[in-house]
Amino acid sequence: MVKKISLVAAALFMVAESFSQKVKHVIIISIDGFRPEFYMNPSWNAVNLQQMKEKGVSAEGVQGVFPTVTYPSHTAVITGALPIHHGIYYNVYFEPWATPGRWYWNESEIKVPTLWDAIKNAGMTSAAVHWPVTVGAPIDYNIPEIWNWPGKKTLLGKVSQYANPPGLFEDAQQNATGKLEEFDYNGDYLSADENMSRIAGYLIRKYKPNLLAVHLANTDHFEHEQGRDGDKVRLAVASADRSVRTILESIDKAGLKDSTAVIVLGDHGFSDIHSTLFPNVWLRDNGFVTPSQANSQDNWKALFHSNGGSAFLHLKDKTDKGTLQKLRTVLKNLPEPQKRMFRVVERAELDSIGADPNAVLALTAIKGVSFSSSDKGKDALRAASGGTHGYFPDFKEIQTGFIGYGPGFKKGVVIPVMGLQDMAPIVSSLLGLSFEAPDGILYPGILEAKKK
Repeated sequence: MVKKISLVAAALFMVAESFSQKVKHVIIISIDGFRPEFYMNPSWNAVNLQQMKEKGVSAEGVQGVFPTVTYPSHTAVITGALPIHHGIYYNVYFEPWATPGRWYWNESEIKVPTLWDAIKNAGMTSAAVHWPVTVGAPIDYNIPEIWNWPGKKTLLGKVSQYANPPGLFEDAQQNATGKLEEFDYNGDYLSADENMSRIAGYLIRKYKPNLLAVHLANTDHFEHEQGRDGDKVRLAVASADRSVRTILESIDKAGLKDSTAVIVLGDHGFSDIHSTLFPNVWLRDNGFVTPSQANSQDNWKALFHSNGGSAFLHLKDKTDKGTLQKLRTVLKNLPEPQKRMFRVVERAELDSIGADPNAVLALTAIKGVSFSSSDKGKDALRAASGGTHGYFPDFKEIQTGFIGYGPGFKKGVVIPVMGLQDMAPIVSSLLGLSFEAPDGILYPGILEAKKK
């Protein structure tokens, strides 16, 4: 796929000479489900993050994309673009008859230039560990996030198959972690983050890439299980904090401390949940053909694609006004208690927030409520527990965090709120790249001015 540069008025050209050029390396550490209170509230056992916040730049909150889920969010970080432009609309493709659907693993799906492209074009080197949407990316040392599909989720074989260069994953095991078994790379166990950070540290020490991005997923896993707080969540945050220290120490061991800027960020916050809505049950019960009623998707007219705190409505024929009107009538006639659990996000608002252009509308739930894509079962409202994300990014709990630390960053600066799409311009400026971020903007007050 040929990548296109989105001609958005807010596009910002990054001038290489504007900021200190002593930065030669940038490390991006993504903590999935990262929340600002982890570094702002001392009750969380995240000493390294809290010290980095005090010595660098931080945000009180970072607004996510819509839906606030992992793959669109990480792609916004690496492109400076919103989903409507970068093309990664969800974690999982909308494939109505596939259970579960395929994930957006392949970098070829991204429709705009990435920081990976800019690094390559500048003659620099890049590396990634478990970063979403990187299979086939122009990354020099890449251990991508991918697993077998369909069937029982296993990662090691697929990661080894798509690592670049071939044999990199085995080399990292030999020199960083020891031989891994599936549970060593599985989000059920905190060893996953530990091993990701060890691999990242090894790549830093051996290859000294100009840009490395690593994705630590354990915190998200346990927030789904327990909600915003719980013993496992607190252990996961402490473990992620220790993984950050592993990477910082690797930078020091590589002799790169004075030339390496570190960015710690996330993809979304979290909301505790108590209930789940099943909007495709509404469709099933009102005469729409849904997956449990037919063996072929040829007959369907409308289906909701759920993303935790949101559900996006897709029509087989986007011009089918009759079906859309019938669906609106279904929503209007729902019991009042159910209608109070969500609001409708119309197409104009989806355009404004930069969401999937193929959806005709979306539903976003109130805090405490999630959605499911299933059309099975009797009741459209059922009990739930734990936590989720995916909501429209208009409330504090769903915001993620940001810390900028080390050379290139000012000290003690706090930004009230910024966007995930604003991360790419920061990286671009630190490394002196020429890069257009279609939807991102650089806040120059967070970076050190170039010393004359």
